[in-house]
Amino acid sequence: MRKQKRDRSTTLFNRGFNAGLTGKSREECPVQTTDLRSCWMSGWREGREAHWNGMSGVSAIQVNPALG
Repeated sequence: MRKQKRDRSTTLFNRGFNAGLTGKSREECPVQTTDLRSCWMSGWREGREAHWNGMSGVSAIQVNPALG
């Protein structure tokens, strides 16, 4: 059975979340397209919030419903 490709926006959200969680700057966003950049930035914001709330690693990913 073939794997279904994930939506590009979901992938970018997840990568942004992980970048925010690890404390990376929002200037490190790899996307220039406005629509896709907003997906990455949304994930980054949620990741930064999780980081500030003391979550890290697997515990933060399991709590975030958007990454499931």
